[in-house]
Amino acid sequence: MNKTIRHASVFTLLLVFALLVRATWVQFYDGQALAEDKDNRRNAIEQYAYALGNIVVGGDEVTGSARTTGGDLKYKRTYTDGRLYAAVTGYSSQVFGATQLEGVYQQLLDGTDNRLKNPLDTVTGKRSDPGDVITTIDPDVQKAAYKALGAKKGAAVAIDPRNGRILGVVSTPSYDPSVLSGGASDAWKKLTKDSEKPMTNRALRQPLPPGSTFKLVVAAAALEDDLYSSVDERTDSENPYTLPGTTTVLANESKSAPCENASIRVALQYSCNNVFAKMAVDLGQDKVRAMAERFGFNDTSQDVPVRAYTSVYPSDMDKSSTALTGIGQFDVTATPLQMAMVSAAIANGGKLVSPHMVSQISDANGDVLENYDDEARSEEIVSSSTAEQLQSAMRTVVEEGTGTNARISGATVGGKTGTAQHGENNSKTPYAWFTSYAKSDSSDKEVAVAVVVEQSDAARSEVSGNGLAAPVAEAVMRAALRD
Repeated sequence: MNKTIRHASVFTLLLVFALLVRATWVQFYDGQALAEDKDNRRNAIEQYAYALGNIVVGGDEVTGSARTTGGDLKYKRTYTDGRLYAAVTGYSSQVFGATQLEGVYQQLLDGTDNRLKNPLDTVTGKRSDPGDVITTIDPDVQKAAYKALGAKKGAAVAIDPRNGRILGVVSTPSYDPSVLSGGASDAWKKLTKDSEKPMTNRALRQPLPPGSTFKLVVAAAALEDDLYSSVDERTDSENPYTLPGTTTVLANESKSAPCENASIRVALQYSCNNVFAKMAVDLGQDKVRAMAERFGFNDTSQDVPVRAYTSVYPSDMDKSSTALTGIGQFDVTATPLQMAMVSAAIANGGKLVSPHMVSQISDANGDVLENYDDEARSEEIVSSSTAEQLQSAMRTVVEEGTGTNARISGATVGGKTGTAQHGENNSKTPYAWFTSYAKSDSSDKEVAVAVVVEQSDAARSEVSGNGLAAPVAEAVMRAALRD
């Protein structure tokens, strides 16, 4: 063999070796990434080659699968009462992916979750039968919230404070996930360009200024820090109150309300801004923030199991800004889920049980793979004494204060109204809030609820927590307590 042939042979062998290395690299390293790439059509073909598992509410399946009439995708997702449950299920689309519970449990529902495989499936690579997601949602509560919100833009969340089970999650306006199942681009464009944003889950994923409902957090901080010993002790609160370092006078909604040096009970009853603004300054931003964070504010990983957006209590403020946070303004934001958690902890003797809207997941035979009710954690947020006092003050709000529209015959109800400014210099329609708890007088049923109404057909002068949000909360609580 001459020198030229020998060099050519070596070069050829090197090329073959490089090709083998590259093929091995692609197969074993890049292969997984390529297989999981969202643009890989084979993934969609495989996912929709079989009927999917289902999401269950109140013992009934609210999802299904239907055979398609053409194309390479054999099945598409179907929904029962899609608009009613959209904030719970989300959507599963052949083109646009999956959201909410459909997204969180996608592998369980399409049969690729490893927990579904038996030893033989593991060896043969056979696709397992899909599993199901069993929710904590009470269909009566869900329907009551959806009906009560009606044409209003807003949201409602209901929680059983004893165990953290989420009984209702509603966001309006809603949408029908079925129109996205087959990947209809016209439906997608219409929904995503809609100025009302029907695909936004306002219950879990749209934090807004909570207004006076946040006064419950400030009151809890004051009692826990012994700034005041009880909800009936007179506070040191001048009226009117001038924001520290400014000439801005903070007004109360009612000029005739007895807000000067009012007790926490009276200040919650009449929603006295001067009391809670000064209380926040007296406590200092660090103590108010610490209490807010105990309730769940600033938690960036709040999963129920859908990831909820973070409710925020700000930092690095001057005293005037701290005063405004005391009435739920400045940069304080909260989701309805977060404000329902505040009421739930107070109603449960100061203990917050981690909220969750999935009870368990199961395989195709109904065998439980994971039970989330058993995994729910309980954490003491405030002492039982503080919780009892706040419960009492919240009852006063409903019985003879600003929350009378939430009264329910045959139940003990406590709540707090809120109206939050919207837009620069409050130029837009204010947000109406109500957060509450209710306990049946004839059974052991309990519920905590939060409602926000962003927009309705009510005149601006008629926008209030009691006028718009409290009736929705009343309907939800009544449904939750019904035998």
